[in-house]
Amino acid sequence: MDYKETLLMPKTDFPMRGGLPNKEPQIQEKWDAEDQYHKALEKNKGNETFILHDGPPYANGNLHMGHALNKILKDFIVRYKTMQGFYAPYVPGWDTHGLPIEQALTKKGVDRKKMSTAEFREKCKELL
Repeated sequence: MDYKETLLMPKTDFPMRGGLPNKEPQIQEKWDAEDQYHKALEKNKGNETFILHDGPPYANGNLHMGHALNKILKDFIVRYKTMQGFYAPYVPGWDTHGLPIEQALTKKGVDRKKMSTAEFREKCKELL
């Protein structure tokens, strides 16, 4: 006896396979065309500002699941604040990527404490 025909399984319009590699470009195009992020920012411009100070992605070690969770939670917070009417631009932090340049300047004898922050930044740009 074939029991397959005795099961009352729900019918769905969803395909058996997602086909994400084929569908992802179309989904990305739709997101780019809708530009929801910038529309939300523009709509909330002038409202109270909410800034989430996001640190660098993985400045002190190898990438792991905790980094992903951290970024996802921060994304939730910024989206929630945006939906609450706050002007909440997402600004990812990359502050430690300048550290090697600063260290190279220090090795060359540049003392950042003897100059303004702006002057030190100019020296960093010159080193690049």
